[in-house]
Formats: sequence, structure tokens, C-alpha cells
Amino acid sequence: MVSRSYSSLLDLTSGDSPTFGREKKRFPRVATVAGVLSEFDDDNSNSVGSDAPSSIAQERMIIVGNQLPLRAHRRDHGEWYFSWDEDSLLLQLKDGLGEDVEVVYIGCLKEEIDPSEQDDVAQTLLDTFKCVPAFIPPDLFSKFYHGFCKQHLWPLFHYMLPLSPDLGGRFDRSLWQAYVSVNKIFADKVMEVISPDDDLVWVHDYHLMVLPTFLRKRFNRLRLGFFLHSPFPSSEIYRTLPVRDDLLRALLNSDLIGFHTFDYARHFLSCCSRMLGLSYQSKRGYIGLEYYGRTVSIKILPVGIHIHQLQNVLNLPETESKVAELQDQFRGKTVLLGVDDMDIFKGISLKLLAMEQLLSQHPDKRGKVVLVQVANPARGRGKDVREVQVETDATVKRINETFGREGYKPVVLIDTPLQFYERIAYYVIAECCLVTAVRDGMNLIPYEYIICRQGNEKLDETLGLNPTTPKKSMLVVSEFIGCSPSLSGAIRVNPWNIDAVAEAMDSALMVPEAEKQLRHEKHYRYVITHDVAYWARSFLQDLERACRDHMRRRCWGIGFGLGFRVIVLDPNFRKLSVELIVSAYKRTKNRAILLDYDGAMMLPGSIITTPNTEAVGILNNLCNDPKNVVFLVSGKDRKTLTKWFSSCEKLGIAAEHGYYVRSNHNADWETCISIPDFDWKQIAEPVMQLYTETTDGSTIETKESALVWNYQYADPDFGFCQAKELLDHLESVLANEPVSVKSGQHIVEVKPQGVNKGLVAERLLVAMKQKAMLPDFVLCIGDDRSDEDMFEAIMSSRDSLSPVAEVFACTVGQKPSKAKYYLEDTTEILRMLQGLANASEQSAKSAAGQLSQRVLTLEK
Repeated sequence: MVSRSYSSLLDLTSGDSPTFGREKKRFPRVATVAGVLSEFDDDNSNSVGSDAPSSIAQERMIIVGNQLPLRAHRRDHGEWYFSWDEDSLLLQLKDGLGEDVEVVYIGCLKEEIDPSEQDDVAQTLLDTFKCVPAFIPPDLFSKFYHGFCKQHLWPLFHYMLPLSPDLGGRFDRSLWQAYVSVNKIFADKVMEVISPDDDLVWVHDYHLMVLPTFLRKRFNRLRLGFFLHSPFPSSEIYRTLPVRDDLLRALLNSDLIGFHTFDYARHFLSCCSRMLGLSYQSKRGYIGLEYYGRTVSIKILPVGIHIHQLQNVLNLPETESKVAELQDQFRGKTVLLGVDDMDIFKGISLKLLAMEQLLSQHPDKRGKVVLVQVANPARGRGKDVREVQVETDATVKRINETFGREGYKPVVLIDTPLQFYERIAYYVIAECCLVTAVRDGMNLIPYEYIICRQGNEKLDETLGLNPTTPKKSMLVVSEFIGCSPSLSGAIRVNPWNIDAVAEAMDSALMVPEAEKQLRHEKHYRYVITHDVAYWARSFLQDLERACRDHMRRRCWGIGFGLGFRVIVLDPNFRKLSVELIVSAYKRTKNRAILLDYDGAMMLPGSIITTPNTEAVGILNNLCNDPKNVVFLVSGKDRKTLTKWFSSCEKLGIAAEHGYYVRSNHNADWETCISIPDFDWKQIAEPVMQLYTETTDGSTIETKESALVWNYQYADPDFGFCQAKELLDHLESVLANEPVSVKSGQHIVEVKPQGVNKGLVAERLLVAMKQKAMLPDFVLCIGDDRSDEDMFEAIMSSRDSLSPVAEVFACTVGQKPSKAKYYLEDTTEILRMLQGLANASEQSAKSAAGQLSQRVLTLEK
């Protein structure tokens, strides 16, 4: 028996986190690696089951973010103490999860903690706040956050390409390795506290995009959601990232992926389509990506604000005093307000240029309109931030020198940190809020502004407003920010168009009071009902819906490193054992064998498509056994198949997916169904030709019984759109013809109605029954969607089989299928068929030996 200490050492050397001493829950029999089954009985199993502590009855959610929602402080004698950060979104979303959901936070602290104090701090945070800190070494954190996150991901996700070393810098592999390392540290922290059978995990933002892979690798059935708070760029931008596939595959190890807007989700789906070849479907309002048998759900919902926190600050006497102060300061003037971080994407300089344009074109606004620009400290650092600061200061100075006078400054720049109540006060007195970011994931400033403009009775009294009078507000927002689609009453602008922004600012000031009130009321209704609690509650509900079948599934974890993924398969799906099928083969007398050619007898994508001598020899050996009826079923034309298998005289062949059938080399070709003519081709081919001419990379494959339009080498999105149009077009023009129009993997096919490989299987089994050869052994092998018809046919044809028939429906590779068995590749298939052929040869030799013995006995 392995000792506990030695067991822990094995865990560490294998790269797995050490397990914790508590009784585990048993999972159904599952595979931890491709093709290997195990029972999770021991303490050292690299399991997908529960091997972390849990005795919690209530539902628990583990929220993982780059930073914990905490503020750290030091007392005079150096002791650390902590408090909740009320401004943190991770803390605010807790309101939407319900009192019955326990929340555990995992993340970094903003302050650096000395290694000697880390254990005590970690215990304090866990006991007091249910927070688990991830302590990252400073050098590693700098490479992770200021390096990969801020130099590579942040600019790229905001549409900034590293065209020169000054624009984000060239890709640095060491920064990527630091990013992966930090994500692994976060994964280890999750594993310390998680109960994978019971807990939900919600990962936040681009800092932790590969974390889902580490968690999924350890716990195959983990209920895992991810929300991206930044934009997701178009595929043309994203595809420039050298680790693009790694990040996409890591995100797809989540069960639910959330985005603020449809644009961001659409870009992500397009990247999955173009780079990974994945397609998505929308069913009953939910968007899902099929990924190795798992459905990865896509959630589109913009985050909201914490209404009660904002209202509490509005009720503070400090807020009331600040509002009175600002009202006196700007008395007789109309205040336009901008609140932005000092970074290159917030468009502060564009807003200032628009203000300059407004004052230049409308002299009557001078002395009456003031732009208050609150510039929060930048979250990042570097040359670009310094350049924004210098440009902003210079532009403000120029505008004030040009249009200012004694007692009037057109632009008031506030670049020192403000208390929250001070910022709220500016919202209250501003007639219009301006957000001109050139790219922003969400931006909640307009939401905060709307709630503050609604105010309360005390503020109404301070402002001299009648409480019964409807409130009013105006918004000018960039069309490139995440909140823009939800603010239908705002004036949307292209921030790069200075003239248009200046005109929008003027229009906002000229809008009639009644219209301002209507716009405000519309926005207020939306913001008050779509707060952060609503957002969190909606995400939780969708995550539970996406994971509801987890415990009933059978999972395989395959792949190495960041290429790891989980395959979800039918509980009865397993690898076909050669010993099992050979044993069944030997004890049966009437055998039906159906083999697909492409992908099963020949490697998919191979340049050489002709069968090799080994495959032909195996087929001949199987056909020579009088107990066997062997059929090759292919989508290829009959002329090609006749040429390739001319030496297999007893081999049955079904060409063009079963339209043409021949029982042996000497038999005539028959058609599975009667078709008087193929006049429909004269209608379909010109239509296909039209789409071929307009879709670069597409081709037409002409068969005797079918026409196939292939767009495998066309642009994925355009090809898909054209295929949908072609499908509709062909269905329309061929409505009265005896054909079916179907779409498949990069194809649109027109073929006679009723033709499929399943029909071949049905006819073969019925024919054998009619000849008093009731099949007691059926083997069917195929690799693609067209072969699923064969699998379905043999599984549902029990009337044509012996009551004790043994049926082996086998697909190629581990993937969702109607087959009950799989083999990994063509090599394994040929090895298995060789085993059957050897059994036939042995049987023939044995029979020949027995016959010789009888002859000798008679002669005596």
C-alpha cells in the first residue's frame, strides 16, 4: 500500500494539486484519459470527481477575479486589516445570487503582502470574508498584468494592433508563459476549496481566460461559467494573436460564456467558426456551440449598476452639501459632464476637440456652457498613458486660453481622485453626460448618471426643483461602447467624427424639456430593472440550465496542455475490443458486414485515395468466408469503385450513398429506387453554377445520381450564408421534383428522395432473412454524418435479425454518434478486420482438416 506521504509526493510530481483528507463522493465509471476507464476508488486518482473538502448543504458559488473585492489597510503598528470594497462589481453581484447561495471569492490583493505574513492574512481573509487570496510573486505579476494583459490582450481587444514596438509591443512568449503560470496559480487556489459535485464557479474577465482549461482538466463535470467584461474583437483583429487557438479552446472549456453585447458574442462565434471550424445554433432563444459533444452556451446581457449603493450615497449629507457647492459654482451655466479613465481608448481628447468645435461654431454658447471632465487615474501605465495626459492638458489649456475669460473657464479638468459622493454630485448638476470612448467593453457611467438625475426629495430641495415635476437627462454616447445598444434614447455618435460630436452636443442642449423628460424616463425604467443583481441572477440561472445534465453524462478528458478538452458521449459508448468482436464472430454463422470506405478504410484528407493492397486483401479474406455477406458503402461513383475493387469478386458495393447497388462483381448494378429521369439536374446545375461563380473557393461535384455544391475552401461566413441562400433557392425551384435538398458539412447536396446509406443496410438485412440467412452478427463501420443512417437502420431492424444477434455499430474516433462503439483511426479498423479475417482462415483450415479426416476414415 502506498503511504499518504508518498502519495502526496506522487501528486506533486505529476503536476496535480495535493488532495485533502476528507471522504470523497463516488462518481459513475468515467475515463480520465482517452480510451482508459477507471473506478475512482483510491485517494490518488487524477479524478473528475470530488477530491476536495465539502460538507456544505447549501449551494455555493466560487467567484474568481483578478482582484478580490477587498481594501487592505495597515494599522500604525504594522498589522493588516481589511474591509469590503463596496465599488467592486464582484461584491455587488452577490445581491443577485440569493441568500441561499454561499459565495467564496478568489483573487489577488491590490497590496503586496510580505511572504512571512501571507499565511496569517490568508487565514484571516478566509475566516472573516470567505476570500482566498492568490499571492503572486511581484516579478511574475508584473509580467502577467502589466505585460501580457495590458500590452497584448487589452490593446488587441480594443482593436489596437501591434504594428510597431510603440503600439503594444511585439508578442513576447515569456509574457504569455507568465500569463499561463498565474492562471495555474488561480486554478490551484480554486482546487483548495472546491467541492466539484456541488459548487458553481464563475470566472471573470480577460485576465483569466485559460483558467477554465486547468479547472476542466481536473474536474470534467465542473459547472463553470465565464464572463468577459471587455470587448471581443472581430476575427480579422483577433486572428493576429499568436496564441489565438489556445485562448478560444480554453474559453470553450466553460459551460457558459457571457458577453455584454451581441457584437462581442458574434465576433467570438465568428472566431470559433473561422479558426476552429465550429458552428453555432440558436434554439428557443439560446445560442449554443457544439464542442466535442458538449454544448457551450453563449449569454448576452450587459451588466448593470448597484442601485441601492448609489441611492445611499445620494442620501448622504456630504452629497447634498457638494451639490449645493457645485450649483453655486456653475450658477447660470449649463454643465456638460465627462467621466473617464485617463487612457487611450476613452476618447477624452476627441471630446475636448468637439467642445472646441462647439464653441467655435456657436459663439452664443461661450460663457454659458461648461464641460467638466473628470479624468480618473489610468489603470495601466506606459508611454501611451503619458501621451494622453500631455495631449489632454495641452488641449484644455488651448481651449481655456481661446474662449475663456474672467470668471469663465469653458473646460474644467479634474485629474485628481474624487470621493464617490463628489462624483455623484457632478452627475446631479450636469444637464448632459458625454461618453466618447473609441472602444469600451461596457461603461456604466451613463447608468450612474441616469440614477443620479432622478435624485431624491432632499436634492430636489437643494436644487430648487418641484418634486412632482418629471426628471430630465440627456446622453451623448459613443456607438462603440457596450451600453450604447441599451440606451435607445441617447444621441449616438461616432467619436472620431468631431463635427458630428459637436453637433450632437449642441442638439442635446436644444432638445425641448418634454423630450428630455421622456428620454430620461425611458432610460430610468431600463436601468432600474436591469441592475447588477438582475444581471447576476440571470447569469446564475443560465449557468444552472447549461449544466443540468452534467451528472448524467459520460466524459473523456483528452489532449495535452491548453489543448485539453472534454468529450461528452453516450453512457453506453465504449471502445470496441478486438477480443470481444472476434469472440462473437467465431460463434456466429450468418454475418452481415457493412463498411464505409472514406474515413474508415482510407485515411481522411489523404492525397492517395486508392485502396492499398492490405485493405483489399483483408476484404477478399472476409468475402471468401461463406458465412459472410460483405458490403462496401461509399459516396463515390460506381465507375471508380468498380475499378478499385475489381479483384474483390464477392464484395458487394453500394455507390453514391446507396443509389447504385451490386451484390458481387458479376452482378448487374441496380438502383435502390426507381427514377424515370434526371431532368432535375438541368434545373439545379445552373443554379449551383451561379453560386459557384459568386462564391470564390466553391466547386460543383457532378455524380450520376446527385449534384453536390462544396464550399469547404470558401470564406466560412460567406460560404455559410451562400449555402443557406442556395438551399432555399434549390428547394424553391425543385419543389415539384422527386429529389431532396440537404445541407451538410460544407456542402449542399441534391439527390433522389429516399437515398441514404441506411436504405442499403435495411435491404441487405431483409435480403439475408429472405434467403434463410437470418443475421446473427452485424458489423457496421463509418466515420461521418452519412453513416449515422446505417447505424440507425441496423439498431432499429431487430425484426430482420436473429433474436440472439450481436450488433456492432462502430464509428471512427471519439465523438457523439448513434454507434455504440468506436475505434480511434483507420489503423485500428484494419487491425480489427484482420483479426476477423484470421478467424475466418482458421475456421476454414479447421473445416478442411475435419473434412480430410472424414475422407481418410471412409477410405479405411
